Amino acid sequence: MSGQDKKKTLSLGGGKLSLGGGAAGGTASARSGSSRSNARPVQVEVVRNRTAGRRSNAASSAPKAAPSGAGAADVSSLTQEERVARNRALIEGYKPKTTPSAPTSKAKAEPEAPVVENDQPPAQAMSRRDREVMELQKIAEAEEMRRAEEAKRNPGPAQKFSKAADTANVADTTDDNKTASFSRPAARKKEQPEAPKRTMAKRGQEQERRRGKITISEALDGEARNRQRSLASVRRAREKEKARLREAQQQPNVKQSRDVTIPDAITVQELSNRMAERAGDVVKELMKLGIMATVTQTIDTETAELIVLEFGHKPNRVSEADIDITGDEDEDDPATLKPRPPVVTIMGHVDHGKTSLLDAIRSTDVALGESGGITQHIGAYQVRTAADNRITFIDTPGHEAFTEMRMRGATITDIVILVVAADDGVMEQTIEAISHAKAAGCPVIIAVNKCDKPEADPQRVRNELLSQEIVTEDFGGDVLCVDVSAHTKAGLDKLEEAIMLQAELLELKANPDRAAEAAVIEAKVERGRGSVASVLILKGTLEIGQVFVVGAETGRVRAMVDDRGNNVEIAKPGDAVEVLGLNGTPMAGDRLSVVENEARAREVSEYRQRVLRQKEATAGARGTVEQMLSAIASGEAMELPLVIKTDVHGSLEAIKAALNKISTDQVQARILSSGVGAISESDISLAAASNGIVLAFNVRANPQARMQAKRDAVEIRYHSIIYELIDDVKGAMSGLLSPDRQENFIGYAEILEVFNITKVGKIAGCKVTEGVIKRGCKVRLLRDNVVVHEGSLKTLKRFKDEVKEVREGQECGMAFENYSDLEAGDMIECFEIEEIARTL
Repeated sequence: MSGQDKKKTLSLGGGKLSLGGGAAGGTASARSGSSRSNARPVQVEVVRNRTAGRRSNAASSAPKAAPSGAGAADVSSLTQEERVARNRALIEGYKPKTTPSAPTSKAKAEPEAPVVENDQPPAQAMSRRDREVMELQKIAEAEEMRRAEEAKRNPGPAQKFSKAADTANVADTTDDNKTASFSRPAARKKEQPEAPKRTMAKRGQEQERRRGKITISEALDGEARNRQRSLASVRRAREKEKARLREAQQQPNVKQSRDVTIPDAITVQELSNRMAERAGDVVKELMKLGIMATVTQTIDTETAELIVLEFGHKPNRVSEADIDITGDEDEDDPATLKPRPPVVTIMGHVDHGKTSLLDAIRSTDVALGESGGITQHIGAYQVRTAADNRITFIDTPGHEAFTEMRMRGATITDIVILVVAADDGVMEQTIEAISHAKAAGCPVIIAVNKCDKPEADPQRVRNELLSQEIVTEDFGGDVLCVDVSAHTKAGLDKLEEAIMLQAELLELKANPDRAAEAAVIEAKVERGRGSVASVLILKGTLEIGQVFVVGAETGRVRAMVDDRGNNVEIAKPGDAVEVLGLNGTPMAGDRLSVVENEARAREVSEYRQRVLRQKEATAGARGTVEQMLSAIASGEAMELPLVIKTDVHGSLEAIKAALNKISTDQVQARILSSGVGAISESDISLAAASNGIVLAFNVRANPQARMQAKRDAVEIRYHSIIYELIDDVKGAMSGLLSPDRQENFIGYAEILEVFNITKVGKIAGCKVTEGVIKRGCKVRLLRDNVVVHEGSLKTLKRFKDEVKEVREGQECGMAFENYSDLEAGDMIECFEIEEIARTL
């Protein structure tokens, strides 16, 4: 059944609205024309809210309703006037009633069902049209609420669109497919039962029930939700981005100009980094200038300046030497100088009692704890005399291997005490110490030790010193000489008086209120403390927490310890302390300088490291590797690979100097690695790769290194006395030397007759004229005292028997190896070659 068939016939008659039937007696009976056969007919009373005139006009103009039998007739059979009247009646029928209606009666003797204005109509009275209108109102309200929320977020276009949506929401389709717009009064809303508001989530389900009907706003929202970006839109966006990039590339780039610091020499890579340019571009510019250089090669200052100007930067030439700290930048104001304790260095020959004399002054027993009874480290101590005067003593080794230590001690000292044993007199190291003191310009005080011995002769010592241009006061000179005894402590007070007298003459002063400068006396590595440097304060005051640079290393003062093991907070000029907090182990003799901050310390350290690398590279370039290998292959030179580890840096210097002295043209010690501290696994690996020996001086290997040495068959030789270490290395180097070949004459024999034997060759019948002839010895064949052959003796027989030797006066037969030109009268000289081991 179509939609038109479901609609009911509508007519007006006598002021009554009839659905599905005609108007008779002022009533209209509504009958269902649909398929619902069990629906009861409902009589509806319609009260017009019109004036009398309009009611009469409407009643007169309305045509007669169709008979009840035509309730199922199609509405298309109505005329135009009937349709207009029908629509008007339909619209006016939903307006609020102002006048009561006359009672009506149902057809077929059923009782009337009057409708009161304020009474709620029964559920059966709500027709399909009512439900559609109610649904439209609810949809319009929901749309209005949604548009209001959108207007709050986007007030401009949303308000305009909501007006059009409100107009479209009240549209409806008539039975003849014509749209009629109407609006329900507010009073009608009160008459209708309030249905519960549907949530937004169920709106889609309501639209499904409305069989495809949709509002303008919903249509637009649906398109926005289902819309996808087209390929043309993506293509346009890409073209727009490409155009923007092309415009950005066409714009000229403003290049940043930099201030480039150019040192005396700089690599291509470093120059490119400072300019923030690519290294390849710098190499191209160098090629334009006719210079073929790689990124690792060094160029001069002028070339670097041209390159910097070519790239549009500003060159700033500066010498790298200006970065370093020399310690002579500024002189102290004389008004700021204050007295400081004298620094006294004790020097002399080995075993002349230098350390024992210092122990007697300090009332300690340092000498008892030294290996071999000799001093192998340089030490600094401070003593307070009976007159409350402070004296800083520096003890130096007397062994010949510690020349560097003695020279270093003489350069940082104020006064040199030359200790000479009264029983030995002036010795080799005594003369060397005198030369060091003269070179440093230090005044010398002679201390004649061991005067308590019966064989002591102090006067002989004074006489021997005259040969070294040392004139004591006894002979009218200016050199103080004191007779002392470290064993009985005799003469120590006179020695202290002589030191203070000499210090007063020197007027030793320093400025304690400036950045500290110190000299490294010794440096070492200790477990739990790290790198430790024994320093002597020369200027200023060193405090805890200060940043310093020493040699090529940097550090911050973490702690300071004096010679007696006490922690100190500050160290003033003339004090000797151990400094902890170094990043590495410096070399003995380096200068310690306090700087402003860590950045300045790193700058100075990096410069000094570059200088050291350049020196090492220059020293290594003196002889190429090919020359060294060819010399070794030809037997001209042999090398002993060594890895040296010591406890302090001073001992390492002494060992290196001693090994250089014992090296010769035939054999030399090649130091693979050297350092301060315990033996590590890397040292063992290096020695194993070169088949070398590890020398340990006053240090030991850690457990991991010992296991690796055992596994790799690396020999570790431990020593605590330096001359024993040197003798050990001498023996190892001597074993590399080829032995000397010495020729020993053993006898002469004269050929009496030559016999030619088949399958044997020529046999010389000889008589031993001198010495003895031995089988297998070396022989020379002399003809007219000219050597015509030199070789080995093949056979030696007496009669038919092989013999080991034939003595003088006996006859024998001899044959030679690969030689048969023998004549009667030739002389045979027999000799032996003896190999003798060579020593250094």
